[in-house]
Amino acid sequence: MPTRPDSPQPRVWERFVALGDSFTEGLVDAHPDRPDDHVGWADRVAAALAARNAELDRPFGYANLAIRGRLIDAVIGEQLEPALALRPDLVSLSAGGNDVLRPRVSLPAVMERLEEATLRIRETGADVILVTAPDVSWAPLVNRVHPRMVEYTAHLWAVGQRTGSFVVDVYTLRALHDARMWGPDRIHFSSEGHTRIASQALWTLGLEQELDWTTPLEAAPPLRRIESLQADREWVAAHLRPWIRRRIRGESSGDNRVPKRPQITPVDDLPAAP
Repeated sequence: MPTRPDSPQPRVWERFVALGDSFTEGLVDAHPDRPDDHVGWADRVAAALAARNAELDRPFGYANLAIRGRLIDAVIGEQLEPALALRPDLVSLSAGGNDVLRPRVSLPAVMERLEEATLRIRETGADVILVTAPDVSWAPLVNRVHPRMVEYTAHLWAVGQRTGSFVVDVYTLRALHDARMWGPDRIHFSSEGHTRIASQALWTLGLEQELDWTTPLEAAPPLRRIESLQADREWVAAHLRPWIRRRIRGESSGDNRVPKRPQITPVDDLPAAP
């Protein structure tokens, strides 16, 4: 378990709002009771904060405005002001991942937008959670975007330092270097992956964690070369080609979707915290 030389004293937050894209919406972490809905790391963080507040006899509410497929301009343009209108004291902002996957992108411009939005939130007195990109250098085919993930992460740490934000460093979370932490599309995290990230986020906020979120799973039997090649072909057919077709058509997986939790409400409908 990671240690700090001087562990922070966690603030008691009562109004948490999550902003972003599919990562924060929770794909592909299916809700155990509602298969068409997703949970995700932010929901799991909200459940843990709610449980802590209940012990302290303090209120807690949560909204999640994230929508899959959104580029950073859409995240900020559609979600920032509605989020601030909810008067949060804690906001998670994870955006730019979809921009990174585009053939042409100016990462400095993306990060400038992210910093402007972060400062806007901080001006209200709310705390902000930022999340680095993951390390995908180990992942077949997906590793082609690894250099951009590194650049995004370097910029994000700088944004976090300049704005006084919490930074959840999933880039160095080695437990995520396992296909079982990811969904079949190799882009979104599995329920196990989201659970690990939620625990790391809570640790970053200063809350003690019982779950051993840093230790990798026991090694799985390695795939034979022919099995690996077949898995790559299936991934290209089932996930990469449809993604490319949507880009060509100017479509998004988030078209016509609305936020899953547009208002701050109690979290008794969420699975138990990590």
